[in-house]
Amino acid sequence: MAETLSSNSLPIVVVPVGVDDDALDACLAALDACTPPGTRVWLADDAQAGPRGYAIVERWMARTPLKADYTRRQRPIGEAAHLGEALAVCGDADVAVLAPDAIPAPGWLSRLAACLSTDGAIATATPWSNAGEAASWPRIGEIEAVPADLERLSRAAAGMPALYPELPAAIGHAVLLRGSARKRAGGIDGASYGSWYAALTDLSLRLSGLGWRNALCETAFVARRGEGGPCDGDMDHLAVRWPDWHARLAGFLMSDPLRGSRERLAALLDGVGPPDPQRDFFT
Repeated sequence: MAETLSSNSLPIVVVPVGVDDDALDACLAALDACTPPGTRVWLADDAQAGPRGYAIVERWMARTPLKADYTRRQRPIGEAAHLGEALAVCGDADVAVLAPDAIPAPGWLSRLAACLSTDGAIATATPWSNAGEAASWPRIGEIEAVPADLERLSRAAAGMPALYPELPAAIGHAVLLRGSARKRAGGIDGASYGSWYAALTDLSLRLSGLGWRNALCETAFVARRGEGGPCDGDMDHLAVRWPDWHARLAGFLMSDPLRGSRERLAALLDGVGPPDPQRDFFT
């Protein structure tokens, strides 16, 4: 179970540092509050942080209970290429990529790790989000405000049946990547795509073609201020390589196969009582 996983057995968390200082500050604070102490975290900066952003990182590094590292390139090479390099350095380790404007809820990483450990065919595990496209809650394909009480929402999500249904592709607010599957698929194509949004979609489709699954982890939630998006030319490249992708995504959004799961989470949230002061915040 996720609740029994130690920080040593949890995946590496990679956060690609962005240019929004306030969002990064909130993301790092949530990481501290909602991730077990000692978890390995890598802040990978593609020469994006300015002086204030660097000060935020430096201050966080000095006090975080997580096992954190920070690297910064002298010159940017692009989001997808930079993440491809970072994931390659991680070898065949499982890695959770967390957007720099994401706000993880309690239990997020342990529950994503449980998703991968439960089914060896799952290559990517994506949690619910208020801005998660196919994994959006409470309405599919819509961007909602960051939920006011993520702790309460996390307790509701913990009561969801762990069925791990299929998604068209993993989504960039937060995704846990199985290292062995990622390596077998050839890793991130940072040469063809500029954005993590498009490169992750491409990787997901290659994984699916090899027989792996891109799953929703319906027990976990990671909020985000807004959705990620493609760089110029990315969607054209996706359309050439995967001609049916846009139709597949549109069909998923229109048929909404996750509607019952979203409604169940909403019902569970309505029934959540006050927090148990003895409860482990990280479960």
